[in-house]
Amino acid sequence: MDIGVLLPTGTAQWGPADDPRELIAFGRTAEAAGFSSLFVNDSLVSPRVEALTMLAALAPVTGTVSLGTAALLPFLRRPVQTAQSLASVDLLSGGRLVVSVGAGFPGRFGRPLYALSEVPWPRRFTRLDETVALWRAVWAGAGSFHGDLLDFPDLPPATRPSRPGGPPIWLGGATPAALARTGRMYDGWLPYPPDPADYADGLRTVRDAAADAGRADRAITPALFITVRVDDDAPAGDRALDAYARTVYGMPLEELRKIQALVTGPADHVLQHLTRYVAAGARHLVVRLAALDLRSQHEQLERLAALLPAVQAAAAHRTPT
Repeated sequence: MDIGVLLPTGTAQWGPADDPRELIAFGRTAEAAGFSSLFVNDSLVSPRVEALTMLAALAPVTGTVSLGTAALLPFLRRPVQTAQSLASVDLLSGGRLVVSVGAGFPGRFGRPLYALSEVPWPRRFTRLDETVALWRAVWAGAGSFHGDLLDFPDLPPATRPSRPGGPPIWLGGATPAALARTGRMYDGWLPYPPDPADYADGLRTVRDAAADAGRADRAITPALFITVRVDDDAPAGDRALDAYARTVYGMPLEELRKIQALVTGPADHVLQHLTRYVAAGARHLVVRLAALDLRSQHEQLERLAALLPAVQAAAAHRTPT
């Protein structure tokens, strides 16, 4: 069982006096507290420290944690250059990189970003899958790549990642098409369904698709992205989570709860909710802390760290699924 934390790289999660260089200390504190991974997200909609820059800064100052993206948006970057950047981070971290990717979705977090990147919105999922296949070809030393949308007849020699085959690549998303694509060609699944039962159903579909493709389901890491706030006063936790939802997403908590995994309340309530996803099959939790300044992020990190042994114990007592 792995439990990681999402670093607050966006300015919406910083207070007026916060120094973004404190994110390095935050990552080191999380590693010392027992978290097994550090993740960053990616966007051009809101100002933030660029995802791969943040991971490159963390690589030499951490020792054991995985360093991941949740999720990287490949269409924001040139595909061959991104393969080089990812290989470089994997090398600098000694093979600790995990790359979760997504294609964006309709609304302010999707189509406008494609316009900024001068990439067409249609066939975005084909473009994503081909980009991942291109990265793997570059890392393998292939001299060319030919897809429906991406065509590189003459690939130059490139930096090889630390691990043969490159870092594991996970897919975010829970549509039927995303589940099938995860099973066929990705190394992990990182959705955020509000209901653990939906997670269990999705994981079964992923594993069925893997079996149909002749892949072992154990090759696919079942992960979960979830937003957490530990608060002894449940109504106060709801108010804080609502403020977070409005600040980060521009929507009230009741709307965000319909589309994302969220939990707030006393420690025992948060633990119970997390273990429901563990029972549904999740084996790598990526936790986003619902706080709007770095001091509060540190406080939430400490409160969540106190729950790590209990979550690990819950996973240890579950029959593998």
